[in-house]
Amino acid sequence: MDLHEVQAHLNEWLQEASATFQKVPGSAVLIRYVRSSYQNDPVRSAIELVLVIFFIRYLLAPSYSTSKQNYVKLTEDEIDELVEEWTPEPLVAPITAQQEAELEKLPMIVGPTGPKSKLANGKTVTNLASYNFYNLNANDQIKDKAIQALRIYGVGPCGPPQFYGTQDVHMKTEADIASYIGTEGCIVYAHAFSTISSVIPAFCKRGDIIVADRGVNYSIRRGLEISRSNVKWYNHGDLEELEEVMRKVVKEQAGKKLTRRFIVTEALFETTGDMNNLPKLIELKEKYKFRLILDETWSFGVLGRTGRGLTEAQNVDPSQVDMIIGSLAGPLCAAGGFCAGAKDVVEHQRISSTAYTFSAALPAMLAVTASESINLLQSNPEILLQCRENIRLMRAQLDPRSDWVVCTSAPENPIMILVLKPEVVKARRLSIDDQERLLQECVDEALANGVLISRLRTMPISQHTSLKTNIYTVTPALKVCVTSGLSKKDVEKAGVTIRHAITKVMTRKTNNKLGLPGA
Repeated sequence: MDLHEVQAHLNEWLQEASATFQKVPGSAVLIRYVRSSYQNDPVRSAIELVLVIFFIRYLLAPSYSTSKQNYVKLTEDEIDELVEEWTPEPLVAPITAQQEAELEKLPMIVGPTGPKSKLANGKTVTNLASYNFYNLNANDQIKDKAIQALRIYGVGPCGPPQFYGTQDVHMKTEADIASYIGTEGCIVYAHAFSTISSVIPAFCKRGDIIVADRGVNYSIRRGLEISRSNVKWYNHGDLEELEEVMRKVVKEQAGKKLTRRFIVTEALFETTGDMNNLPKLIELKEKYKFRLILDETWSFGVLGRTGRGLTEAQNVDPSQVDMIIGSLAGPLCAAGGFCAGAKDVVEHQRISSTAYTFSAALPAMLAVTASESINLLQSNPEILLQCRENIRLMRAQLDPRSDWVVCTSAPENPIMILVLKPEVVKARRLSIDDQERLLQECVDEALANGVLISRLRTMPISQHTSLKTNIYTVTPALKVCVTSGLSKKDVEKAGVTIRHAITKVMTRKTNNKLGLPGA
């Protein structure tokens, strides 16, 4: 084949290719663009052609080099040796000897939980370790309503809220709580712990600013971690430092894009039992334009004349608090939690709060129990007065009379947090582990004498990047939960038993670390 024939075949092939290409929709527009581009600027056409070729090659090229051996090839023996030497990191830390001993001696209640409870070993004890402050789980009116709801609605809804799990009793419970507290709306969650840890990330996102008390409980810390917000801390209960932190935040944000800012704190603190100053918090939030998320898990049903919480106890309009989070477990003898506030705050959570959207709805029986308990507290506020009288009697036996412990809880708090006195800790040079061991011995000694109490337990501070600046150590403590289900005589007797148990443990020679005399 000579040169002329080759040129003829090539021209014929090009004509066929051109005819085929022209049949493609939009080809005429592309041809006109290339012709005009080449006539006006042939250099640009050449650059565009190079870029097209590069783009095609980039798409077809593998994501890694297939021609270079950039790894060390190991023999079978070397691979086996490395596998044998490899030790996987444990999923959880191994339990300590003290934790193992506690698990073995953990008391088990048989039958209903009440002021007097029967243990698996057959012994009946005075139960000061439950949150049954008003003995409502023995109330016949509440039990009859719960049984009736069980027969009508069954055991559980078997579905998430807002889909096929919401029942009329859920809506009634939400309306009852909103009316009880005095807010526009309320949303009920199926799990108390997950409520605050889900509410926080539903509103606080990356880039938002949260100012939180260093002493907040574990569920709040989980919510702060999940939110990925910029968390700033202030010392526990120090509202002067809180104002200083808020002032710095406002100064730093001046002239920048508007950022959402929140204060997150508790009404009654879980780890210390003390009470917050809500009027001052409202004053600061209004002054520096922050939103307030208030966790009333331990104050709802406890503080105030009718148990409405910190807002009632300190005469604050609930509408001034942006979000009020509480628990339906404990004193109400139900389960789950709630968030009360403005209607838009409530409705936002129905589609944005993970614990609400991805959990089965609260069983109807428990929703009815919560509503009945609220109605009972509203109509019989003397129930709270009886409990507070028992708190006063118990404190009289423990705090001023004991040489070893002091109560850090607010006077109205039925959960008495008892910590070792600072002078005792200092004189005996007690570490955190030493204090935990001594207090567990106090729990065991009290149980041996017929009184069931517990020790304050909490999870360690998270090591998440946003929370590492929270330098806070929870002080080991005893928890004594007072109930109105006991007579005055029983309360005083239990207080004496606890005080004697603490004294017996602390005066043992084996527990006097340095051989020093008692405090």
